[in-house]
Amino acid sequence: MKFKPANNIQDLQYFGEFGGVNPSISDSSTYTFLSAKTMFDTFEGNAEGCYLYSRHSSPSNLYLGEALAAMEGTETANVSASGMGAITSVLMQLCGFGDHIVSSRTIYGGTYAFLKNFLPRFQIETSFVDITKLDTIEAAITKNTKVLYCESVSNPLLEVADIKKLATLAKKHHLKLVVDNTFSPLSISPAILGADVVIHSLTKFINGSSDTVGGVVCGTQEFINNLRNVNNGASMLLGSTMDSLRAASILKNLRTLHIRMLQHSKNGLFLAQKFEADGLKTVYPGLKSHPSHELFKSMMNSQYGFGGMLTIDVGTLEKANELMEHMQNRNLGYLAVSLGFYKTLFSAPGTSTSSEIPEDEQKAMGLSDGLIRFSIGLDDDIERTYQMMHGCMKELGIL
Repeated sequence: MKFKPANNIQDLQYFGEFGGVNPSISDSSTYTFLSAKTMFDTFEGNAEGCYLYSRHSSPSNLYLGEALAAMEGTETANVSASGMGAITSVLMQLCGFGDHIVSSRTIYGGTYAFLKNFLPRFQIETSFVDITKLDTIEAAITKNTKVLYCESVSNPLLEVADIKKLATLAKKHHLKLVVDNTFSPLSISPAILGADVVIHSLTKFINGSSDTVGGVVCGTQEFINNLRNVNNGASMLLGSTMDSLRAASILKNLRTLHIRMLQHSKNGLFLAQKFEADGLKTVYPGLKSHPSHELFKSMMNSQYGFGGMLTIDVGTLEKANELMEHMQNRNLGYLAVSLGFYKTLFSAPGTSTSSEIPEDEQKAMGLSDGLIRFSIGLDDDIERTYQMMHGCMKELGIL
């Protein structure tokens, strides 16, 4: 039976304390006990349904985690204060002194910086590879490798990972396949395809209103329990805890994710087709010209489309900046990092979200100075948006 992530979210039914249609928000940092023994049992993890301290867990955070686990088809999930809080805790939990990670070379700049600059302090090394070349990935695996890390759709080059084949490779070498699915919620379900751990930055499409940051780790009950362990759990001890009020807010926004992703994808495909027809160098997984178009189609939950992220290359950073400023002045969107907002966001990733990656490595992976990353918004009249963008490009001599 085909996996339907939006159905899984909708089928969850929570009642508030007084019969509210939204679950009550737990606005407490600490919780009382009627007996000292119950407090002890809760510390030891042996008192189900009891809460001790909100850094450990809270009802609001568990409601959100349960919904996100249902969306990804995993046993459970743990929410965190940011996407990086999710990523760093997972890698610190899975790796120790002397271990090795094989990672996609095109990933979010913050993740790259953590792998390249921070983890070596603990003698944890990373090999960065072209995630689309399985032979290159396998050649990078050593006896110390513990994790294979990638993004379903990479930031910012929109390379697509073959999650099924990566999962097979990971199992062959007894590795954990960790997949960041931030760019493609609902469209791709990595755990269903074989990933061991699925991560999201909730800041982006899932929340959808650019008013908070958050992250989630989706996985097995055993792994999430390990992350939460009071003695040696990375999520517990590193302290990247989401606030209950934010968890409640994100849970409400999650309910409309399927509607929003349909519009993001519809608008993204429309603009990508128009830009490509205009002769612009356009990258979007929904275009037949994308090298992994058929791969994406084979993995996707088709009703949600190819997502809202696309790139164009206008040749130089000067032209890119000029165009983005012009489009912002015309109220076509915001010159801003991040993604998943109702309004289109655009940035030059080489000098923003991927600026942590050295220039020579950017060039080697194909990240050019003139690349503009678009997070396409929820515009109702996307033809009008295109005509205005086309006009901006004509005025600046890009078209």
